[in-house]
Amino acid sequence: MDRQQAFEEAVRTILRLIGEDPQREGLRKTPERVYRAFLHLTSGYGKDPKEVLGEALFPSTNDEMVLVRDIEFYSLCEHHLLPIIGRAHVAYIPDGKVVGLSKIPRMVELFARRLQIQEQLTEEIADALMESVTPKGVGVVIQARHMCMEMRGVEKICSTTVSSALRGVFKENLKTREEFFTLINAPQPSRF
Repeated sequence: MDRQQAFEEAVRTILRLIGEDPQREGLRKTPERVYRAFLHLTSGYGKDPKEVLGEALFPSTNDEMVLVRDIEFYSLCEHHLLPIIGRAHVAYIPDGKVVGLSKIPRMVELFARRLQIQEQLTEEIADALMESVTPKGVGVVIQARHMCMEMRGVEKICSTTVSSALRGVFKENLKTREEFFTLINAPQPSRF
């Protein structure tokens, strides 16, 4: 049995165990749909952060903070396989080279498309940028809603979890850290 067949059979088993009929009209194609959805939702496993970032490094004399904020992402909680819905704010201070701006959201997406806990997701993004771009420092803040808290368990709707990972000058220099947090908490600029 190949991977897709095994996955689809597992979905049929789950459907039977919750009292459903996998052959019912509305559910016949559900195992295939769930398989394809999970391929997309976990597509980060097949990607290497160094390859994503390494292709877009450019020489630069800039030594000021570069921030991409409000990067929307979706992930799956590794404990319950329920959605995590959030925004990431990622900044770095270049040290002789900058990374293409689109690569930062791609890095967030790469790690979000794996089974995750928010704390680890925050750390992985920061560490990948430090390792691949070798900046003077990196700051990552993630704000997210966890459906494992909202749909089950304590059922606290709209509660937000905030996590941060600071590296290099973001951790060592109070002024740099303050600038980062001021920028990510500033009112949303009007759209251009």
